[in-house]
Amino acid sequence: MSLENNSGKNFMEVAKGLKSWLVTLDHKRIGIMYLLFVISAFFLGGVFALLLRFELLSPNQIAFTAKQYNQLFTLHGAIMVFLFIVPSIPASLGNFLLPLQIGAVDVAFPRLNLASLYIYMVGAVFCFLSLYLGAVDTGWTFYTPYSSTTDTSVISITLGAFILGFSSILTGVNFIATIHKMRAPGMTWFKMPLFVWSLYATAIIQVLATPVLAITLLLLIFERLLGIGIFDPALGGDPVLFQHFFWFYSHPAVYIMILPAMGVMSELVTTFCKRNIFGYKLIAFSSIAIAIISFLVWGHHLFVSGQSQFAAMLFSLLTFLVAIPSAIKVFNWLSTMYKGSITFYTPFLYFLSFMFLFCIGGFTGVFLGALSIDVHLHDTYFVVAHFHYVMMGGTVMAFLGGLHYWWPKMFGKMYNEGLAKTSCLLVFLGFNITFFSQFIMGSKGMPRRYYSYLEQYQPYHIASTIGSWVLAVGFFLMAGYLIHSLLRGKKAPSNPWGGLTLEWHTTSPPPLENFDVKPRITHDPYDYENMDIPNEKGMLK
Repeated sequence: MSLENNSGKNFMEVAKGLKSWLVTLDHKRIGIMYLLFVISAFFLGGVFALLLRFELLSPNQIAFTAKQYNQLFTLHGAIMVFLFIVPSIPASLGNFLLPLQIGAVDVAFPRLNLASLYIYMVGAVFCFLSLYLGAVDTGWTFYTPYSSTTDTSVISITLGAFILGFSSILTGVNFIATIHKMRAPGMTWFKMPLFVWSLYATAIIQVLATPVLAITLLLLIFERLLGIGIFDPALGGDPVLFQHFFWFYSHPAVYIMILPAMGVMSELVTTFCKRNIFGYKLIAFSSIAIAIISFLVWGHHLFVSGQSQFAAMLFSLLTFLVAIPSAIKVFNWLSTMYKGSITFYTPFLYFLSFMFLFCIGGFTGVFLGALSIDVHLHDTYFVVAHFHYVMMGGTVMAFLGGLHYWWPKMFGKMYNEGLAKTSCLLVFLGFNITFFSQFIMGSKGMPRRYYSYLEQYQPYHIASTIGSWVLAVGFFLMAGYLIHSLLRGKKAPSNPWGGLTLEWHTTSPPPLENFDVKPRITHDPYDYENMDIPNEKGMLK
């Protein structure tokens, strides 16, 4: 009888605890739930990627038909872009850290914050529903006219992406209001951490660009349901119009993905070099500049679509122009490292990985921005490699660096540093083996998205697939030691890295309202020469 009572009591406690999370208005819990969902999406998208690479070991069929292959790479791309990369840093790390870094008790609209999480979940359900309704095979860009005519579940997955857009917009509105209205006393615009600046620039893009994608996907749904000729030329529509609409959002969306990553890098380089950031205002303004210019470069995705020579030249020039604010950040990070007191903890290793990989992605983008070269490299594996060096080599490396940096603050537990460094090395090596080989085969003419290929490309595909296995081992090792840290990890001090921004001035994990005493800001966020480093209890020495 007592066992039954204890079981019932334990069940009620679990149910009560679960309910407290599902109805919470605490930005930290919402950020952790976002983190759980985006990591789950990353795992699923990664499994699809491994299946793709396995099939491409041979130019002949191994496990999947051509249609199943198309469905796999479509689901891989859609899940990775819409469910993982876009919300990975802003929605998870940003939600948890933004109020902490500006000295606020929460975001401006806590209920709206929770609503955005539930909207994300609903959108994810519609995306996964397509798996059971006949997985879509159009590619993650849903290009017309094929997406208007295929018998796969285009409506389900595009409706899911449409719903996910509202989550992104609401998060952006919330962040803008929070940054404008809830900064701690004394925190002027130029005393904000650079991670906050990056979230602010990202929020601007989320609010202004995402509605364009939403309308585009809605028009595609109407065309399929009602037979209205919008994009399908058989109905009097224009398929290139879809490309203009889609990339007007999706190229700014690249910076929704990379701008928060750049903000994470600014935090890592100052903390692990123990130096004030070089050129604070230039880095802050470059984030805003990237956000503005990102709206003007979508046409470089349409160089071979038949647009006018003048338009192509103009978009090529603007594409080169957007590299300038990105180069400013890289130069300033390198300058911050100069004569710094560098400590090579795992988060800083991810910073170094980001610098190496993102620069390769940026330099190869110059080739694709040049009209004469892009014609030859367009729709080859060179583009696949470039995209992954920017998105995974950039955004994902920064996400992992930020996750390891703030893990003790979020969960109050330390992970195994030796295993973390080993995992970082495996991820770095696996990534380069996987995608650098794709630069080579792409430059030799291997088209992307192809199910079968000429035998001359097989050695490169084999190398790429082996690299994906190394990459997977690194990620599974990471999952193991992070889960172990939650269960049996050493209790984390309040400031294990010696950081100066406000989140390190409170306990790990932070209390409900973040700070026992409302902070008052008197110094720059990275002034290691004039500020005391908080001790393990989060208090100033």
